[in-house]
Amino acid sequence: MERRIVGFHQDDHGDWVAELECGHGQHVRHQPPWVERPWVLTPDGRRRWLGQVFHCRRCDEERRGTL
Repeated sequence: MERRIVGFHQDDHGDWVAELECGHGQHVRHQPPWVERPWVLTPDGRRRWLGQVFHCRRCDEERRGTL
């Protein structure tokens, strides 16, 4: 399901996690060449993504009853 990003925090390993409006979190790592998300590395980059839509896999799993 598509959910808006409402905030960010770092996990215990220092990786960034997008906080979604549903209450779930989604890692948003910058790991080139596999995943290109340079915006996550700066406060301004993360601020620009607030309110953007992101796919929540946990909501999908809950909806299907597979979680």
